Amino acid sequence: MEEGVVNELLKGSVGELFDHRQLITDVSGCGNNWAVGNKMYGVQYRDQISECVRHAAEQCDCLQCFFITHSMGGGTGSGVGTSILKLLQDEYPDVYRFVTPVYPSVDDDVITSPYNSVLAMQQLTEYADCVLPVENQALSDICEKINQALPPEKTGKKTYGATGQAKAGTTISGSGKQGGKEKPFDQMNNIVANLLLNLTSSSRFEGSLNIDLNEISTNLVPFPKIHYLLASQTPLYSLLDLNLPPRRLDQMFTDAFSRDYQLIKADPKNSMYLACALMCRGNVHISDIRRNIDRLRPSLNFIYWNTDGWKTGLCSVPPVGQPYSLLAVANNTCVRHTFSDLRDRFNRLYKRKAHLHHYTNVEGMDMTMFSESLESLTSLISEYQQLEKAKPASIPRLQIAV
Repeated sequence: MEEGVVNELLKGSVGELFDHRQLITDVSGCGNNWAVGNKMYGVQYRDQISECVRHAAEQCDCLQCFFITHSMGGGTGSGVGTSILKLLQDEYPDVYRFVTPVYPSVDDDVITSPYNSVLAMQQLTEYADCVLPVENQALSDICEKINQALPPEKTGKKTYGATGQAKAGTTISGSGKQGGKEKPFDQMNNIVANLLLNLTSSSRFEGSLNIDLNEISTNLVPFPKIHYLLASQTPLYSLLDLNLPPRRLDQMFTDAFSRDYQLIKADPKNSMYLACALMCRGNVHISDIRRNIDRLRPSLNFIYWNTDGWKTGLCSVPPVGQPYSLLAVANNTCVRHTFSDLRDRFNRLYKRKAHLHHYTNVEGMDMTMFSESLESLTSLISEYQQLEKAKPASIPRLQIAV
């Protein structure tokens, strides 16, 4: 929404990719206030946003889903972003809504980010079909390991192993500066961009076993509100590098289930898998996927009623400069730990009623929205906890009378 941010984007190398008629800006932002973004700007620009969405949708031959990418800690991303999500649910109820929200790190410099994130999460839980959360801290850790893998002056391959030590032939890589001064968040943005590219590859390219985006929701979301998916991908790029060494295929599958390649800070192997999708690109065969599923299955804890909950996809076109890549998208109960940490940070502010007047002064905002959002988040965490503890019911054997 902020003119300065949008103008800077348009002046950059990707500025020509955007249709200027579809851009909506305002002089100022939302001041790190969800209420301003959702209740003020969301209402003020609703008709204009609706018209822009309608114009884009009418150009589609087969509209599969909407993608929304926004921050959770600020006011514009969380407020206006969730306002758009609600608008899409109202006007296009039959079209899937995929959201990639970027969660703030623990040491975030926005004091009100816990409020904004919890208020936005209620909207994500109610109106999104699939949510692929991304944590700033996870992205920062990935980029930090990449930067430590090579001397500062040296460009080229930057790789590291599961232990965080540099080694040859691994998949997390970057290539220094690309035609200009690198900005602080370029590396992190590039990782998220590759997530979306891999997720939509089957819709853009041919393949022997393509996955429609609709199938992701159908196969990975067993219950309506349990739609927060854990994404991990390999290779991970900090910046585009066309000279990476080839990877061993089996190692790529192992990497995809490593914590170092996840886009949120969590430990899925000590939690419960509800379902998992493996989306491969390039020179990969279905036999390769099956072999690796059988190899990895013993180390993964799947819920008892869906032990074969695997969805596989094959796209024949690999990423530029690579023979193949893998995106793993899993529904795993480990996300509850991320949500619990967020709730704790929210409660530390909320129990003192700190900064609440900035929100309640906005027309249409009242205190009940805080309690309802907190209740929604607590209920979501409880549902994940129940699934994690689920065990098959023991049925007594029939006794035959002699």
